[in-house]
Amino acid sequence: MAEWEIWATIVVLALSTAITRSGFWLIGHKVAIPPRVQEMLRYAPACALAAIIGPDLLLDAGGGVHLELGNPKLLAGIAALGFYLWRRNMLQTIVFGMLVFTLLRVLHVFGAAQ
Repeated sequence: MAEWEIWATIVVLALSTAITRSGFWLIGHKVAIPPRVQEMLRYAPACALAAIIGPDLLLDAGGGVHLELGNPKLLAGIAALGFYLWRRNMLQTIVFGMLVFTLLRVLHVFGAAQ
C-alpha cells in the first residue's frame, strides 16, 4: 500500500467518524425520534455489552465453544450474574466478578503446580 493511500484512508475514516458522531448535534432538534425507537434504544448498551462479553466467556483461544468447569471466565460470569440478581448494583458486580475470576485463576495456577 502506498503512503498516500494510507493517508487517504486515515482522512476518510476521520471524516466519517466526525460526521457520524456529530450528526445529531448538527441537525439539532429538527428531527424527532419516535417513542418506539427511543424505547428500543434503551436496550442498545446491554446488547453491545452482551456482544462483547458473550464470546469472551464462551469461546476458547482456538474459537471453539468452551462450556466446561475448567473455564474460569464462564464460572466468574455465572457468579457475577448471580451476584447482580441478588444485589442489583453494577459496580459491586464488576468487582465481585473480577475477584471470583482472579481467585479461580490463582487456584488453577497453584492447583496445577501441586
